[in-house]
Amino acid sequence: VVTRDDVEESLKAVFQFVKDKEQLLQDLRSQIEETKKKIVGKQRERDYWLEYKNVGSKIHAERISSLEKDIADVKYELERTEEYYSEALKVVREENQKMFDRHMKLLSEEALKNAVGYLDKNCRREIEENEWLKEEVKIYRKEEKDLKASVQLLEEENTSLVAKLIDIKLQHLRV
Repeated sequence: VVTRDDVEESLKAVFQFVKDKEQLLQDLRSQIEETKKKIVGKQRERDYWLEYKNVGSKIHAERISSLEKDIADVKYELERTEEYYSEALKVVREENQKMFDRHMKLLSEEALKNAVGYLDKNCRREIEENEWLKEEVKIYRKEEKDLKASVQLLEEENTSLVAKLIDIKLQHLRV
């Protein structure tokens, strides 16, 4: 026996089930619409990138290789220029140093001549003798070094001879 309440409950359950299914169907339709929109957006993006891959990437690849070649050329030229200027700088520095040394030598000679020009004959003679004495001192110092070296060698030789003599006397004493 089925009562009216059972039938109403059953109808309510069926109605609720249908209503839930319709709601679910509507949710699925909205999700399908959103997914279709996403698919269309992704297809546009895919088409763009395919177009880029087929046409734009080749153009950009050519530009990139051209720019890389330009960069390599610029680096090479920079290195050559740097070497050239460093060599030129070295030459200029050497030349400046030579000119400076020559100028200083000329100035010192000129100053010496001027100073000697203001001196009387006796002072000039003393300066000339002083120069001669300086040369003599250099010669004597060299001779002194040579003599000291000779003396040291002779002392070492004497020391070794005395040591040998003592060794020989000790051997004779033992005998």
